[in-house]
Amino acid sequence: MTTSSTTEKNPNSTDSVIEQYLLQKSPFHLLYPPVEKIKTIVLENFPALGKSTALRFLEWVQQNPGGVISLPTGKTPEHFIMWVKQLLSTWDTPYTQEQLAKYGLNPQIKPDMKSLHFVQIDEFYPIDSSQKNSFYSYVNHFYIEGFGLDPAKALLIDSSSIGLKEGQTLTSVWPEQEVDLTLRYRQAATPLEREQQSVLARIDQWCQEYEDNIRALGGIGFFLGGIGPDGHIGFNVRGSDHYSTTRLTETNYETQAAAATDLGGIETSRKRLVITIGLGTITYNPNCVAIIMAAGEAKALVIKNAIEGEKDVLIPASSLQTLPLARFYVTRGAIKKLEERQFHLFQSKADATPEEIEQIVIDLAVKKRKSLLKLTKDDFVGDRFGAELLKKTVRPVAETTQEIHDRLVQRISHGREVLSNTRFLHTEPHHDDLMLGYLAGITRNIRDASNTHHFVTLTSGFTAVTNRFFLTQLEKAKLFLGTEEWMELLREDYFDPTNITNRNRDIWRYLDGVAANNEALKDEGVARRMLRNLIELYGQSDLDSIQTHILEIETIIQSAYPGKKDPVELQKLKGMLREWEAECLWGYSGWSCENIHHLRLGFYTGDIFTEEPTLSRDVPPVLDLLKKVNPDVVGVALDPEASGPDTHYKVMQAISEALRLFSEETGRKDIKVWGYRNVWFRFHPSEANLYFPVSLNMFSVLQAAFLNTFLSQKEASFPSYEYDGPFCDLAQAIQVNQYQILKTCLGREWFHQNPSPLIRATRGMTFVKEMTLEEFHQHSRSLRAVAENR
Repeated sequence: MTTSSTTEKNPNSTDSVIEQYLLQKSPFHLLYPPVEKIKTIVLENFPALGKSTALRFLEWVQQNPGGVISLPTGKTPEHFIMWVKQLLSTWDTPYTQEQLAKYGLNPQIKPDMKSLHFVQIDEFYPIDSSQKNSFYSYVNHFYIEGFGLDPAKALLIDSSSIGLKEGQTLTSVWPEQEVDLTLRYRQAATPLEREQQSVLARIDQWCQEYEDNIRALGGIGFFLGGIGPDGHIGFNVRGSDHYSTTRLTETNYETQAAAATDLGGIETSRKRLVITIGLGTITYNPNCVAIIMAAGEAKALVIKNAIEGEKDVLIPASSLQTLPLARFYVTRGAIKKLEERQFHLFQSKADATPEEIEQIVIDLAVKKRKSLLKLTKDDFVGDRFGAELLKKTVRPVAETTQEIHDRLVQRISHGREVLSNTRFLHTEPHHDDLMLGYLAGITRNIRDASNTHHFVTLTSGFTAVTNRFFLTQLEKAKLFLGTEEWMELLREDYFDPTNITNRNRDIWRYLDGVAANNEALKDEGVARRMLRNLIELYGQSDLDSIQTHILEIETIIQSAYPGKKDPVELQKLKGMLREWEAECLWGYSGWSCENIHHLRLGFYTGDIFTEEPTLSRDVPPVLDLLKKVNPDVVGVALDPEASGPDTHYKVMQAISEALRLFSEETGRKDIKVWGYRNVWFRFHPSEANLYFPVSLNMFSVLQAAFLNTFLSQKEASFPSYEYDGPFCDLAQAIQVNQYQILKTCLGREWFHQNPSPLIRATRGMTFVKEMTLEEFHQHSRSLRAVAENR
């Protein structure tokens, strides 16, 4: 048996017609031995990744009727599922027949989905399998029903029944929804623990039998999965044995953070264990086609470790090196750290672009820990990218480094500038994106009173508000309801939804409490706004009606499981709570509700797979706002390749289309676009051209404002896998790191001895990409064209 794909006579050969087609369209080989140890297909972006894996899957099914498949859950397979369903449902149409033939598939053989055996990869434990956010429910809906598989041939993980005897339920066995695995080897101390101990033993027996059933089928023939932030495959987290089998096990923080969205918050996912097939389960069949999908620069390091690293328990995906047919299907962003591929791509070009030159030189300075002006020709010659750059350029090294040095200085100088008589429209997909993205740039330009700023959030953002937090805010409203202060406000028609002045008074009351460090004032501000929202939503302001609605809401929340999709009314109220937080934030800088806008675009529904924005529904609200503001500068969150969070990409497309229409109607071509990124994506210094210096004072503003206004995110229920704490701390860490890069490139003396106090005080840096309208449209069009596979 072949033990590694690197031992094949031609490491870049493949029997898959789909992979042959993809490789013909790609600038990359399938493998770069001996550094790379798993073959890799590179796609342009996340949607293209889905289509390619769908075609490869259908090719395999054509060739392996009756085979064993195991497919992923979560958001990663969104486009895979969409394309499989679309191709199967339109298989016999002329257009699909033509497309299948183009890719090399036999249009005459429709895949026999009923013949397949399905293996569920993993599941949370304990979780009621009837919950919509259970993976059991997911695979039944999207795969068994969606693909037309035979349920009798499916091996599924039903947590509601595994290990339980008649009369037992998950709630009776695990009343706190927490499982203590130490019961596997210690004595039980109570009757409940003895019962739990017996259940654990039966679960372990079930897991062994599940493994036996998979192996009795010959093992998995086609495995498709994502890769977690710690490199996990299935729920085989960092440290998993490469010969591991199906088991009940714990996870780590990175995995819990990634699972928080599925389970309704990190506070729930911290408690959940998982049942997962093992790495040994996946690799049992030596002929298994095991494909790992990955998108985005955030996955670049784990991809590098998996493809280039040695087999190691700290690199779960390295276990796939034993499979000749193992593959990574990844996006351009995900291979940013695969040096062989990046070098091959650069080497194949006749010339180097200014951005490529800049990136290589900056990376060399950081690697050598030398300022740009101290880099020598020997430094370039000793670096493979540097040496190749010298071949492509005829300029002396000193001229190149001086030019890049001056360019960086100019970008910082540009960031120091304060514009005047300028109309800003700062847009964000979610309510804290602007703050985490480029607060320093916004604040600097707020200080000139001739400027006008408008802040707009394009989605409701209700999914970020947990039931637990919402109830705490609702409790403050209940305490205020019926008081003399409440009655006085009611008499003056304070809660009239059309009265912007009184809406602003909610904010001022809360901020007065922040300034005075007075919890009672802050709670009153929260209560006023919560009651205002209830009155606006239901159209009733009398005490009995409000109390009735509050009771109804509490009943809905208390009967819901964590992660359950909220009814529309609760979605609206949670979204209004996020809007209140944004209004309090910009109230910090003196802006009132007249300049703060909430568009609540319709594509944002809270479903696991959200819709694409539409021209008729999602673009007109943005266009109307552009007409109202008539901006000179528009801030936009830039998603680099349409990977998660996908809301960023969809919002960007709606803004791009609205700007195009606005420009055509008004003739305005002079609008500047400030593309920013935050805790989810980062710019390389060469990708940005506007650097905002960030001082310790600004970091203090960032932290205080975030913790005082974004109360729902103070202990984020949906945190970043990188940091177990508030987003403001992570944003600061990123900005400090970006400053350190520039300090290395320019030299610490440039900062510490600079004549500008602002530069001397700089301890962080925010990167922004300033674009003309045409440059922004080109960026958006190129992403969309590939996403739609035009």
